Amino acid sequence: MSTISTALRDFKEPTKEQITQNFFSLASIPAAIGKDAREADDEVEKMDINAVLSLGVEGEEDSYAGKLYLMAPYLAFSSLDKKSVRFTIPLSTIRRVERLNARAGIYALSLALWHGGKIIVQLTSLRPTADLFCALLRDALKIELQRGRMKSVKGFVKTCYSEVLVSGSAFTPSDEKDEHSASEASESSYHGGLGLRFKFPGDPKKLREASKIKLWMTYLKTHGRNLTLLRYPQCTRLVQVGLPNRLRGEMWETLSGSIFLRYSNPGLYEQLLEQNTGRTTTSTEDIEKDLHRSLPEYAGYQSEEGISALRRVLQAYSFKNPELGYCQAMNILAAAILIYMSEEQAFWLLEVLCDRLLPGYYAPSMHGTLLDQRVFESLVQRCLPIIHDHFQAVDVQLSVASLPWFLSLYINSMPMIFAFRIVDCFFCMGPKVLFQVGLAILKINGEKLLQIQDDGGFLNLMRDYFASLGDSAHPHSTDPRARAITRFQELLLVSFREFSVITDDLILSERKRFRNEIIHSIETFSKRSAVRNLRSLGRFTKDQAGLVYDALYQAMCVIPPPPAQLPPPTLLNDGVEEKPETRIQLKTFQYFLSEIATWARDEKIVSNGFQQRVDRDVAEHEFIDRLFFFWDTSCCGALSFQDLVAGLDGVMFNDLMENIEWFFNLHDKNKDGFLTKDEVLTVSESFLFIFRFEVGDAYLGAVSRFMTNAFEYGDALLADVNQRKESEDDETEPRSPLPLPSNQPYLNLATFRMVVLADEILESFFETDLSASFRLDPISELELPPSSSGLLGEFWSTIATDSNKKMFNLFTDEIGKTIGKHQVIHRPSIGRYKTLEEPKARESLLTPGMRHSVSKSSLRSSPSSSSLRPSSPSQGLTVKVPSSKDFQEPASAVGYSPMVQAANAALLARPAFTIDDSKDDDDDAEDELEAGDNDDQVMDEVDAFLEAHDSGLTDADKEVAKDLINAEPVK
Repeated sequence: MSTISTALRDFKEPTKEQITQNFFSLASIPAAIGKDAREADDEVEKMDINAVLSLGVEGEEDSYAGKLYLMAPYLAFSSLDKKSVRFTIPLSTIRRVERLNARAGIYALSLALWHGGKIIVQLTSLRPTADLFCALLRDALKIELQRGRMKSVKGFVKTCYSEVLVSGSAFTPSDEKDEHSASEASESSYHGGLGLRFKFPGDPKKLREASKIKLWMTYLKTHGRNLTLLRYPQCTRLVQVGLPNRLRGEMWETLSGSIFLRYSNPGLYEQLLEQNTGRTTTSTEDIEKDLHRSLPEYAGYQSEEGISALRRVLQAYSFKNPELGYCQAMNILAAAILIYMSEEQAFWLLEVLCDRLLPGYYAPSMHGTLLDQRVFESLVQRCLPIIHDHFQAVDVQLSVASLPWFLSLYINSMPMIFAFRIVDCFFCMGPKVLFQVGLAILKINGEKLLQIQDDGGFLNLMRDYFASLGDSAHPHSTDPRARAITRFQELLLVSFREFSVITDDLILSERKRFRNEIIHSIETFSKRSAVRNLRSLGRFTKDQAGLVYDALYQAMCVIPPPPAQLPPPTLLNDGVEEKPETRIQLKTFQYFLSEIATWARDEKIVSNGFQQRVDRDVAEHEFIDRLFFFWDTSCCGALSFQDLVAGLDGVMFNDLMENIEWFFNLHDKNKDGFLTKDEVLTVSESFLFIFRFEVGDAYLGAVSRFMTNAFEYGDALLADVNQRKESEDDETEPRSPLPLPSNQPYLNLATFRMVVLADEILESFFETDLSASFRLDPISELELPPSSSGLLGEFWSTIATDSNKKMFNLFTDEIGKTIGKHQVIHRPSIGRYKTLEEPKARESLLTPGMRHSVSKSSLRSSPSSSSLRPSSPSQGLTVKVPSSKDFQEPASAVGYSPMVQAANAALLARPAFTIDDSKDDDDDAEDELEAGDNDDQVMDEVDAFLEAHDSGLTDADKEVAKDLINAEPVK
């Protein structure tokens, strides 16, 4: 079974609007919410405006200049440097909007949020622009109010742990002492993961959980939480220090934006599971095989509760996104997420990971992670050239170790307590963290890496390094502060300071640079897989089957087939839904055949005095339709790659007699071994279609003689011909014979052979020309769609369109007609006779007595007979064939390369680390929370990570912002 995908070629560079939505974690929101809601949001125009943001608490934070975006149903802000301050809040969480009475020329708004916080926005654009923005904001808020979204906030925020934390009831002595009551109370009040029952990885005392919770409690009280979180520089620093275990799941979904999906789609997760109860697919079967193979060292996955939760999340995602379905790498990722998140939270976070943060990572071809491996290799060559050159010299593949890093977000490579710290930074700062950490790992181990000689040594070195991340980075130092720095702290420091040059824009440009290379390598591998998976090659070689694949792939790129439908479950597959085989329908088959058969296309050499070009159109005729259904042996109305190979094998290698039999069977509709009179007429029409562009009247005469001989031989060999003669002799007056019904058997295969062999042209056609008309020529490589980035790229993509080229050709043709230089020459399909001489036909094999034919009168009198006059082919479908410059070798995007298979095997063989053992000491954590002795030490560590951020404002601007804090609303 071959699954051929052209999805990789459908990639389009994101627009400016899409980039903005991705930046604010809103890329998937419009597609997720209901149709009516989307239409209402579309009524509100999107707009951005220059603004200065201030918190409504004097002296709490600096003011920052940036841009305010209205993207209904959300309001977003970003500082000028795009990293200091950012927020995305639903409009339904805004409780009041007031315009402030400020200094002359200052237009400021005060926004009161759900959690009691207040932000002041100073609009620094012209007055008409500010008025327009306020009007749009008012309209968007009215729509949210009418939809009833304001009322849904209260119930949603109750599912967030931050509400419990800020209210002061997160830890109580009774809860800490009674583990079961703590679990039940936590689960009833907010969403949480398996860690609430089976404990979180690591020692809470060593992780300083109590101090982290106090710091986050202070931040959340001032800067909002969950839906209304404002991300100031301190937020990033706290994330780099590490998130508290109980708050980690909520912060992951808040920082990644999956909380907006959960908020906009209440109950969808449960609905998916309910609608697909008992449904079995190949994805669900693969899930069952891997359930007990991910994170087996964690206690939660040694119980049925944890296994069932993991099963439900993976199955729900495979039902929601059947094209992606499931892959092994998703298993360990979902298992890790469920330790800190509820099933619904994990489901939506998995959606954001696969769709926006790591696109293509978990697709069947894994093109996303292969592309990022090529980008990572390029960054290593740029930043660490000595290590890169050494790897090249000893033939060490960097992706052997780095591919599992990226696929599992380092969860499968290092102890979980450290891997989750990297995941914290990943959701906060984006995919660039994966590259920064990877480069830091190589740099820290640079001296040892220069001594390795093979892949095995590389893997052993990395395993030993990850196992020692909890050790001191400077164990022999005399300074106790230096000895206290662990190797993991050193790793984060090198990642975010020395490799801060690795930005999102750099990664996007590198992806764009290597995307074509990766796609072509995947398509080449997929082509080999499709040919290898054929049940039978027939008389084709693998190279010839590859040429058939190339023509099929090009046809699918030009005329994509409809989405494959899952076959209904049968008794043979026990109700298991198999992955559908890729099949093409008639329109795509017509284009495919036009690349293979010379008579299936209309080629015109057009000369108009300005240019000479070859226009190729796809021919449409009943003969092509008949061939399509003749090759559809499974009678499903579509052809697979195997059907095309088998069909071409049945005609391309035939001799004279085999071709005559093939042509006869093609027109024998009911497969009874006879052609009816109507079918004989259809055979003649097929001949006329194939010979329509041949020079002279030779082939037209051959068809005419074919008709004469066919009816003469057919009438002469009828069983009752002698009886008809005797009845005519007895009659005193001659009577015209009774015509044979058009649906009665008339011409068998032996007689058909006699008719064909009676004509020299038809004999030559079936002996050599028919098989030779199917040509497997190499097809020029398909070029990927050009990038339209940049001013020149957008300008050229606007001009160089197919419609504009057609208009230009029509314009030059009209000028050529005016000056008398326009000429169109049709290329013949066979091209054997290039002069007007007509070959002589052989003498009839019938005796004079046998030449009596009743078919001449029946031809004239039968109303059902088709006209023999050659007609021009239908011009309903016109396909422009690109030039050789526009093509590259096609292939599909299905299957796993050996490198991907090795990475999957590595993912499922995760080493066990002692530091992962959970040793919860709740009483010590409570005592430390009450003492608070380590707060200053943690804050010192926070401030040591990043230097202070500049707000981008002058002192005068800051004074204006401070004045607005105490300003009164306009009456």
